[in-house]
Amino acid sequence: MLEEKIMNDYKEAMKAKDTLKASTLNFLRAEMLNVAIAKKKQKLEDPDVLAVIRKQVKERLDSIEQFQKGSRMDLADKESKELEILKSYLPPSLPKEQIQKIIEEVSSELGAKDMRDMGRVMKEVSAKCAGKADGKTISELVRERLSKPPEAPG
Repeated sequence: MLEEKIMNDYKEAMKAKDTLKASTLNFLRAEMLNVAIAKKKQKLEDPDVLAVIRKQVKERLDSIEQFQKGSRMDLADKESKELEILKSYLPPSLPKEQIQKIIEEVSSELGAKDMRDMGRVMKEVSAKCAGKADGKTISELVRERLSKPPEAPG
């Protein structure tokens, strides 16, 4: 169970005096506890834990971007290290080619031809890629696919 792994890694980081990892995992534990309380559960299931981690990853990415704009590379580096720690708990992402293949399949299933079909395609592709690709990447690839005319069969 992912929640237990995070707890054990947190304890190990504390013993090893790895302050960055310990503080990152401590913050993650607090967020998971908040979600558990909100859902009135003792323990979170893995999909809930993954959702919390993804939210943390997204926040770190936003922070890194802001710190880089503000020329605060020290803070951007710290956030990047925290990001790597968080990403280690996520399942591996699908390669871009695999996502494009799923988009092609869904587009032909739905008969999607242009940008008006984006919502339907996004919904299906997001469901098929759940947890294995971020929404921003999916959105960019779907937009790219729907903005060009489909290739005529050769």
